[in-house]
Amino acid sequence: MPAEDTNTRAWQIYGQRQIARAYTPPIPDRLNWTPWEGTGPGAEVLGDITGRSLLDIGSGAGHHAVHLAQVHGAHVTAIELSPTQHERAVSAHTDVDGVEFVHADVTEYLAGSKQFDAAYAIGTLAFMDPHRSLPALRDSLRAGAPLILSLLHTDLHGRGPSTEVAPREQMILLRDDPPLPTQMWVLAPQLWEDLLTEYGFRVEAIDLFPHPDENTTVIQQLIRARRLPDRPARVSSRPRSSRAPAAHAAVGVGAILLGKRGILLGRHHRGTLELPGGSVEATGESFEDTVVRELAEETGLIARTDNVELLGTLVDHVGGVLRVTVGALVHAWRGQPSTQPDESIGDWAWYPLDQLPDGLFVCSAQILTSWRPDLSIDHTPARFTPFAHGSQPSKPVDGQV
Repeated sequence: MPAEDTNTRAWQIYGQRQIARAYTPPIPDRLNWTPWEGTGPGAEVLGDITGRSLLDIGSGAGHHAVHLAQVHGAHVTAIELSPTQHERAVSAHTDVDGVEFVHADVTEYLAGSKQFDAAYAIGTLAFMDPHRSLPALRDSLRAGAPLILSLLHTDLHGRGPSTEVAPREQMILLRDDPPLPTQMWVLAPQLWEDLLTEYGFRVEAIDLFPHPDENTTVIQQLIRARRLPDRPARVSSRPRSSRAPAAHAAVGVGAILLGKRGILLGRHHRGTLELPGGSVEATGESFEDTVVRELAEETGLIARTDNVELLGTLVDHVGGVLRVTVGALVHAWRGQPSTQPDESIGDWAWYPLDQLPDGLFVCSAQILTSWRPDLSIDHTPARFTPFAHGSQPSKPVDGQV
């Protein structure tokens, strides 16, 4: 049996059992996003909903929709697929102003509906295929409208979320009746974020709320998303996820200054002899800017970016870190090199190319042999990719025409 058909049957049986008990859940004093009261935020995560149109996805007995209409003045369309759950809601709350109870499949209903100012699902969206429900929700929400989802994260057995978009069996537990098997999309937060992003939403926050009893393993996740405007004429780009990439690369420059007495080298406090240079700052500076800045900071020499010629990139690996070094030739500068305060390199001197000293820093050695392959220098190998001769200086890319 398809997963959603299994769920429809389970919730129909659940509703029948609750009708037989004549049980109607009370209207809550505040909106609860978890099965246990008093945990997490309330209706404020929906924003100002007074007079706004809300969509309640899988509204069940209707008590959440009634709370939002009576306490917050919202106009709620409460959609429920299970006929018995819908019957419970209508029989208890049919005369409540501000709530319309609809018996329908939510995706089919939304295909011809008006657009809503906000939508929410308290524990229910996980019973629907997200590849079916999320596109329908995107099309039914106004641009900028919030979508708030309460979803299972870890169940009673301590089983955490899945990392693939596939349903799995979960049980609806009842106090005096056998459990009801369902098929739920219990997905990791990052997977929900990827799905929501794919279908036109921006995820603003994902919070996890453990059960207040430390001995109970259940954890609920609350996702706050917002419907993005329709795609503009320009093609968009986006991060793969909200997580920063794992740091695995170091990027720096090394500058060759060739004068009448040879090339300029300084001694690092750890003993190596090296070219002026250093790391590219994470401020968007160009390689040419880095060369000019490092030259001034380390040697006191003044150069302009239009006198910097980039040679190419050198790539090697050091201790699991990808090291990218850009070599450069500086064709003109002002001043005399001297040791600068608080710098790790000093004692600058000029060395003839046929009398280079031992103990060159590996990156400097790699730059020198990429520039002059005839230089007899031993160093660990690196892959060199030269820049095209006569290429234009680097410039920022801002995505604008």
